[in-house]
Amino acid sequence: MTRLAALFALVLTFLVNPAAVPTAASAAAAPATTLATAACVPDPATPKRQLRAMWISSVANIDWPSRTGLSVSAQQAEFRSWLDLAVQKRLNAVVVQVRPTADAFWPSPYEPWSQWLTGTQGTDPGYDPLAFMVAEAHARNLEFHAWFNPYRVANHDDLTKLVATHPARQNPGWRFAYGGKLYYNPGIPAVRAFIQDAIMDAVTRYDVDGVHLDDYFYPYPVSGQTIPDAATFAQYGGAFTDIADWRRDNVNLLVRELGQRIHAAKAHVAFGISPFGIWRNASTDPLGSRTSGLQSYDAIYADSRRWVKQGWIDYLTPQLYWHIGFAAADYAVLTAWWSEVVRGTNVQLFIGQAAYRAGASGQDPAWQDPAELSDHLRDNRGHPEVQGDVYFSAKDVRADRIGSFSLVVSDHYRRPALIPPRGTASAPPSPTGVSATPVSGGVKVSWQGSGTAYAVYRGDPADPCLFTDARNLIGTTRGTSFTDTSPGPGTYHVTALGRTHQESAASSGGGGPFSVIVDGPAAGSAWGTSAYSTQRYGADYRFADPVAASDPAWFRTTVPQAGAYRVEVWYPANAGYNSATPHLVAAASGTQTVTVDQRAGGGQWRSLGTFTLNAGTYNVVGVSRWTSATGYVIADAVRITATG
Repeated sequence: MTRLAALFALVLTFLVNPAAVPTAASAAAAPATTLATAACVPDPATPKRQLRAMWISSVANIDWPSRTGLSVSAQQAEFRSWLDLAVQKRLNAVVVQVRPTADAFWPSPYEPWSQWLTGTQGTDPGYDPLAFMVAEAHARNLEFHAWFNPYRVANHDDLTKLVATHPARQNPGWRFAYGGKLYYNPGIPAVRAFIQDAIMDAVTRYDVDGVHLDDYFYPYPVSGQTIPDAATFAQYGGAFTDIADWRRDNVNLLVRELGQRIHAAKAHVAFGISPFGIWRNASTDPLGSRTSGLQSYDAIYADSRRWVKQGWIDYLTPQLYWHIGFAAADYAVLTAWWSEVVRGTNVQLFIGQAAYRAGASGQDPAWQDPAELSDHLRDNRGHPEVQGDVYFSAKDVRADRIGSFSLVVSDHYRRPALIPPRGTASAPPSPTGVSATPVSGGVKVSWQGSGTAYAVYRGDPADPCLFTDARNLIGTTRGTSFTDTSPGPGTYHVTALGRTHQESAASSGGGGPFSVIVDGPAAGSAWGTSAYSTQRYGADYRFADPVAASDPAWFRTTVPQAGAYRVEVWYPANAGYNSATPHLVAAASGTQTVTVDQRAGGGQWRSLGTFTLNAGTYNVVGVSRWTSATGYVIADAVRITATG
């Protein structure tokens, strides 16, 4: 049993932020090692702030559930595996489709249960998937963005396949068929209000972090077909003389009004859209991009540039699903163009990445290069407006064809990252009571605080780059403890993060140098256990006869960083015990042996000396039976204390 008696020396530090000025009180309280806002060049390979997300698509069972009709436990296990994948790849958010075809992944009073859950629209899956998904994501400190498709009713045009109570059947005037699919008519005010109500039901009832719309607004053009909304235009067109302008206005009204309702209900919930990657071509509009592809402004009536300029949304994630150098729509050209669009606004820019193309058969040869996706993120570094990426879709992240996503991780996601802050909310107070204690498998850092989440750093307090980027960030959590499974040099520092990711100043901690007591070693069957002596440490101690063989009782613990440590032992003494008990110390230079006369001096800490120890979790001190002296050898407890 290990008795935990460890505290790291933690210093009061301030985030490296030229705009952050310590108060007089904090400056007076800070020790001499308080960080100044010294210049530090961030490492672009380890950004501190970066959204990293993947879309989890439910329509047609693309990602989750993998098929209809799975049991509740199977569905839940699958979803947990997607979240675990996100954590493994050092992502920090998921965008999950919860309203794929005018249906719901929660018990909605507006729309039926989704067919993609059970195989039958309107059938209760036996649990609340949205509540489950949000809770599981937050347990892993992943943001959960609920993804809604606004207008699509079905990927077919057979009304009889919709449940009889479906609003599209109950309100025939709300819908139209086009291209073999069913859609809600965006031009009808009642439809717009209904869609908002359906989405807001999820927003108000569930702890989602974001509302996400994709690129499906008016349907993509189908050759030889016309959207059947002329009568709607005649009824609701008002002063509009151009049906295209009216259609764009219908979409604009949905975007603007939905954003207003979301922020009125929950100011912390982000509202984002992932539109088609081209707004307009420069050949059509001088404000457009140097591209020659489909223009979403004209084809599907999505004026995505205006949404940004008007500030109706919190973030935009254009789907830039083309490779660098693609003539019609060059990734590099579009990244630069969208960066210019958001510049000077409060709208965050994330890029939609085509993980589904990487290494897939039939794709352009550029996508057979494992570095293509990684090169996209390297291009992003040239545009500070780009604050992250979202990958379509989860199954392609997992497939990792040609090692493409592994390369993204090794090149760009070597360290964790915090989600970029949204809005102007104040940061929560700094955590208090920070302590660090060796435990099985690492060092447990604990604290108290009122943040939504916390960031844990490990590094030298004198390092001006301690908080500049993620090189010293070891993890985040929504709890008030974190286990560092790979302890190394440096002290621990904890910051608190608000719901919209504003970060507090770093924690301060008290206490002396690192010290740990290990009570009770791991020993073989030849070692007995006794509680006879009142000089024992704790409940009992181990004893054995001396032999001319190696059979040590080992004290295993975690040494947080390489350095000098005082090693002490505690044992009960007795005149009949061994006069030359060998104690082994696994020092950095090799095992050192110190003999102790256990006939006297018991019931207190006895120093074996000061040794240089390596960092890590290992057998640090052993008590050996290999001695020519007679009498029991005793192994009770050790104490290891940093002296540097």
